[in-house]
Amino acid sequence: MPNRGSTSEREAGGAGSRAREARAHAIEAEAIGSIDSLYRTALRLTRSPADAEDLVQETYLKAFRAAESFAPGTNLRAWLFTILHNTARNRARDKAREALTVDSDAVEQAAEGAAPYGAFGELSRGDTPESLLLRDALTPDVQAAIDALPDAFRQAVWLRDVEEFSYAEIGEMLGIPAGTVMSRISRGRRMLFERLQNLRPAHV
Repeated sequence: MPNRGSTSEREAGGAGSRAREARAHAIEAEAIGSIDSLYRTALRLTRSPADAEDLVQETYLKAFRAAESFAPGTNLRAWLFTILHNTARNRARDKAREALTVDSDAVEQAAEGAAPYGAFGELSRGDTPESLLLRDALTPDVQAAIDALPDAFRQAVWLRDVEEFSYAEIGEMLGIPAGTVMSRISRGRRMLFERLQNLRPAHV
């Protein structure tokens, strides 16, 4: 005849299992709300609709399997984007394709060689890249200009100015220090601003 202690343990175990299951369902329901933004980012990482869809599906599969590791009260959306970027990097390595993350020093040197940003000067208070992005939203010109940025800059600018993640969250997603994130965003915004300015008709 089972004793009271073992019965209580079974009841507690059942309650714990139900609680974990309910938590997993809650995470899944909330996570689905981020599918559109995850797909937009995946599309800019892969440059292929089919690969982007596959990447998002794998991201959700990994997230649902690891639901118990998600810390309640933290940013679920940032957690999903971290999984997305990690999965994209792993795929790139596995397929021996060009890495999605670029060495910081190489990126800085490439940016310096691409345009004389030191001579670009400071942007006026009334016409910053941030206000330009907010004013134009995601028009075709803005989307094309973002897509034309080098990978490292494009990822950082997109995650900050479109998806609105913090520097710390972006650093965790991309596996780089927050200072590098800020540097890439600053340079990426200047490159983006310059591209958009070149597209605007001159005032007569």
